[in-house]
Amino acid sequence: MGHSQADKARSRQRILDSAAIQMRELGLHGLRIAELMKSAKLTHGGFYGHFDSREQLISEALAKALSEGGPETVRLGNAKGPRNLKRLLNTYLNKAHRDDPSGGCAVAALAGDVARSDRGTRDVMTSFLSQYFDNVADLLEGEHPDESAIAIVCTMVGAIALSRVSRDVSMSDKILRAAQRSILDLVECREPTEG
Repeated sequence: MGHSQADKARSRQRILDSAAIQMRELGLHGLRIAELMKSAKLTHGGFYGHFDSREQLISEALAKALSEGGPETVRLGNAKGPRNLKRLLNTYLNKAHRDDPSGGCAVAALAGDVARSDRGTRDVMTSFLSQYFDNVADLLEGEHPDESAIAIVCTMVGAIALSRVSRDVSMSDKILRAAQRSILDLVECREPTEG
């Protein structure tokens, strides 16, 4: 790859990095090309040297945003050991995640926008949701892990979204705790009993 191609690839990556953050902060409709290019330290006119359209940028930036806080993180362990459901819940349903939409789960930040978006953008999120459900199901035992995984992800995403809406911090904290308890109760009820 020549020097100019390497520079172009780095510039494109800066645009995607900035877009993924801005989309989670401002939503799909809050993403403005001029501000995006400025934050990536590039000129507004250079946008079309990297992307054919705003829609292409949104699809690629959404895929990036989803991968940064999506299904891959469920599967991976961390310094404290392998991922399990309780660790996932503690990581996802907490105040730090609630208070940082720009670095948090893109599904929680963007589901409403994506639902009203074009088919290609919805396809990107649909693919990631499928992976997310599968990865959470891998953490579960008992009957119908696929159905439980869908219920768990829906509860987690809804809890983060609603906890961000509430201006009452006490209510917001209660939403996170109630979601975590509800998920743990669901899993406990679904686990097979020894007979």
